[in-house]
Formats: sequence, structure tokens, C-alpha cells
Amino acid sequence: MTLPDAPGVRVTPNALLRALNTFAVDATAPWLVEVDDAARLADVLASAPLRGTTPLVLGGGSNVLFVASPDVPVLRLTGRDVRIIDDAAGSALLYADAGMEWHALVMASLDLGLHGLENLALIPGTVGAAPIQNIGAYGVEVREHIEAVHVFECATGDALRLSTGECDFGYRDSLFKRVPGRYIVTGVEFRLSRNDAAPVLGYAGLVEELASAGVKAPRARDVANAVIAIRRRKLPDPAVLGNAGSFFKNPIVPTDIADALACMHPALPQFHAGDGLRKLPAAWLIDSLGFKGLREGDAGIAPSHALVLVNHGEATGRQLFDVAMRVARTVRDRYGVVLEPEPRLIGATWDIV
Repeated sequence: MTLPDAPGVRVTPNALLRALNTFAVDATAPWLVEVDDAARLADVLASAPLRGTTPLVLGGGSNVLFVASPDVPVLRLTGRDVRIIDDAAGSALLYADAGMEWHALVMASLDLGLHGLENLALIPGTVGAAPIQNIGAYGVEVREHIEAVHVFECATGDALRLSTGECDFGYRDSLFKRVPGRYIVTGVEFRLSRNDAAPVLGYAGLVEELASAGVKAPRARDVANAVIAIRRRKLPDPAVLGNAGSFFKNPIVPTDIADALACMHPALPQFHAGDGLRKLPAAWLIDSLGFKGLREGDAGIAPSHALVLVNHGEATGRQLFDVAMRVARTVRDRYGVVLEPEPRLIGATWDIV
């Protein structure tokens, strides 16, 4: 059976993907299939052109680098339903479809009087990508507020509701990221508070931003506004300068390695990351080697932030990848620390050890 181009399902052959990835690199998919209602996934995946394939699931394109064009069809879920499904004393359970823009969800939650996601304002991408990456910013990780993730299990065709524990979240990691192709995230449930009297303010720069705005007793929306202001000041707008936000993860190393680095580099900041572990700021490592503002043709590192790989216009995915590899190899050779990318790489393997 061939999938018809019907209401709620759009099928495009030889689809150009430049407008669907925030790096704005040229790539082409053999097919692009967009589906509004996840309930149709079983029929969609059983029909040509997706039948017998493992499609690349693409959300907002903000966590992917097309080093080469995909050789499989691309699937996008485009539903944007948001609703409260349980309202208890002091909290509520908010459901959002995978295709909902993440920042729009954060702002919608605030409009509903719900709090918890404000520190994650202005992160690019979709709701469906949030649990895959376990997105985090300004002292908060999304797993802290996820009650369940709705998925389609490709092998069985079953629609499942996975609890937070079943998602096996880690730092910028999850079951979905470690076993790509097993599940398609179709929606997420968030347990959010109706009490915003104690926002998370421990991240560096947040209190100062609020103070500069004259906010003495910050509420959730004040925190969101402060985060938005900081992100707009520090991070380039993908609509102006192609990027996927922070390209490199902050490396987590054993305490003995961190202590040795502290002896050799006293200015290197370190943060507790669990028993026997420390987190090192990748931005400091990269900036210390003079890479911030690097430009090779149209590929480079943002002048405003050392973690952000940027496309100044017509860089290819391969050129961006080569810059990222050069940075990571230099950090490894200088500090003995291996950097890993946050975005998913299509058409390349990160082989730095």
C-alpha cells in the first residue's frame, strides 16, 4: 500500500531539508513524511514510502547536524495539542504533543499558571526532542518535571506510556538517545507546580540578571524573562546565524583526573557531578585555546560563545563537522579531556577517544 497525500499526512519526494535544520545546511531526503496525528503512525509506517525502513525522525532540526544527506526517509510529527489532563491541589499534569515548539510550551505553561519549566525558556526544538536529549539549562533538567513519555514502539506497533524511571535519563542522555529507532516520541506529560514562590536561582548569572531588571522577589515568569534575556545576549539567533545552540557537552570526569587538571590549570572551574565525578565547562576549555570566534570559510565558532558551532551562510555540514573535530582534538591533546557533541550527527561518526 502506498501512502496517500491525505489531510493530516503530507508526503514530499526529494525533500530539501535546509529550512528544517537550524544549522541551515543543505541536505536532501529521499522522502519527507509529515503527520499531524500520532494515532496514524501504524498505518503510515506500514505504507510506502516508509514501509520496511527506519525513518529519521526530525523535530525542530535544532539538535542535528547533516554532515551528509540522509539515505532514509524523514518523518516529522507536527501535532501541537497542549492540555491539562489532571489538576490536583498544588500541581497539574500538562500533556503536549511532540510537534509543539518547546519555547511555546514553556510560555503556555506560564499562561496556565504552571511552573517548573521557566529555566528552560528559549531552548530551540520541539517537545518530542526534549526527553530524548534530556534538555537542561540554568540549573534545571527536563527530566525533573517529566511524569511520562508517550511513544510508538516501532517493532510492535504499540502506543506506550513510559514512566520517568523507564526512560533511563542521564546528563543530556536517555533511553531514546541510546537506542535510536526503537521508539518514536509522540507526546510528553509534565508534572508542574502551581506554586512559584521558590524558583531555581542557583545558576551563575541568573540572580544578577534579575537584580539588573529590578526584580527583588522573582516569580516564575520573571525567571523565564531573565533566561530569555541572557540567552538572547549570549547565543546567536539561528534565524540570523545558523547553529544548534551548545554543540559540545560539558565533560564529566573522575575526581582524580579533575584534581590533576586543577593542579596544572588552577583557573579551570569544576563542579560536583555525583560521587567521584566532576563536571568541567567545555566553554572554558575551548575558549582557553583561542577558538572562540574562529572562522574557516563559513564554518566557525560563535564570537559570543565558545560552545556554539555556527554557519555564517553557506557552510556545508562536512565543513562544520571538520571544525568541531579540530576543536575537540585540540582540547584532547592539551587537556586530555574528550569532548562529545550534543547534536545527532547524520552521515558521520564522532571518533575522538
